[in-house]
Amino acid sequence: MSYKTHTDHLTLRSCDCDLAGAWRPGAMLLAMQEAGEAHSILLGAGRDDLLKHNLAWVLTRLEVDLEHYPVIRDKISVETFHAPVRRWFFPRYFVMRDEAGRVFGRAASLWVLFDLTNRRMVRPENLPVLLPDNSDLPAPLGLPAPVTEVSGLMTQEVRCPVYTDIDVNGHVNNAKYMDWCCNAIGIEALERQELAHFAVNYDNEARPGDEVRTEFRRLGNEFSYSGFKGDKRCFDIGGTLRERVR
Repeated sequence: MSYKTHTDHLTLRSCDCDLAGAWRPGAMLLAMQEAGEAHSILLGAGRDDLLKHNLAWVLTRLEVDLEHYPVIRDKISVETFHAPVRRWFFPRYFVMRDEAGRVFGRAASLWVLFDLTNRRMVRPENLPVLLPDNSDLPAPLGLPAPVTEVSGLMTQEVRCPVYTDIDVNGHVNNAKYMDWCCNAIGIEALERQELAHFAVNYDNEARPGDEVRTEFRRLGNEFSYSGFKGDKRCFDIGGTLRERVR
């Protein structure tokens, strides 16, 4: 069996949803991460397989388009598949469907192999298995683009990663940056609006003990949110808000 694609089936729980009862963006990223890991395990490239070689998967870019949001107790599916390697990067795509099979979300991501001792990415040739040829599968989105900083009024904050921010790779998890961003957008805005589109660029990891200076900007329905560790850019998030769709 080639395991070209993999699908996870979920029922949204209260802990997956926000104050409006809709799927929280950070929980969405965790679901995509888990679907990708489940597929990688089937391919012999899961976390335990890579740890034998002191490696791990690390997300570097992500872009998500959402037509609407599912809500608490909805049954949904997350389909994922990889695409041919692009230089140092492993593209992985996601298609999200409701119980009737209708697509409500699409995502594209880029991953790298990460050396856990040297804390740096390594060449794709270090992957210990050969992935199936998925060049025949159409991509639901283009490859993730760089995030553009909007020109709105900036607010700053300093964040120190805490216990619940850190994942098994010893750094702030990609989904936690999305939680930070939603907190910066704020309750008042997210009571009536939702993220129609967002993209994330991950440049440098943030680890326990680091201080991360964040900058949030909003201009109309567009926003950007960036984090810096000293003079190093850690991440950029950008996207578009719209009135909540029901």
